[in-house]
Amino acid sequence: MLGKKLVTAQKRGETRALCLGLGMVTCSMMMYFFIGITIVPFYTKSVWTTETMCKVLKASIKDKVLCPNSEGSEEEEIFPYPCLQVWVNLTASGQEVMLYQTEDTLETNPKCSYVPGKSENSKEVKARIETIASNFKKYQTFPCYYDPGGTQTNVILSRLYPPKGLLFAFLWPTLMFTGGCLIIVLVKISQYVSVLSAWQ
Repeated sequence: MLGKKLVTAQKRGETRALCLGLGMVTCSMMMYFFIGITIVPFYTKSVWTTETMCKVLKASIKDKVLCPNSEGSEEEEIFPYPCLQVWVNLTASGQEVMLYQTEDTLETNPKCSYVPGKSENSKEVKARIETIASNFKKYQTFPCYYDPGGTQTNVILSRLYPPKGLLFAFLWPTLMFTGGCLIIVLVKISQYVSVLSAWQ
């Protein structure tokens, strides 16, 4: 009687462990799919892949800036925040190009090097932009990213999804997938050992 209870408890434990392993594998596959449709396209779309050194030539702040409407119309909108424009010398080619914070900055407003958040206070934004401008004037040489293919003639300060960030994004689902497979393998080994023991 006691032996039957032990066997039943063992089977229940194996079933739960197997379900846990399968659940981990399923979740990891869903995470792979989510990363594949969200982060990977942005990474492959970015053309600013090569790192080089940039030297600041000019950093100026304009009170207002006109930018074409995002819908492609000819109307122009006046932005309420000061527009920081940073021009740098690209060490790789010696060209004078405009610097942007990230890839999104260029898409949001191609006339400004830095675009603040919409919900930020105007005074705080102005103070931050002035601080950024003074930092560029103080630290004139820094690493930046450019397009080696020449499609984009500008540079960015930092990439939204660098290779290290992409690897880190894949790290957690990989660990979960490995752990789930390991649990399944251990359960199968335990079942195989139990069958061998029963035949002896």
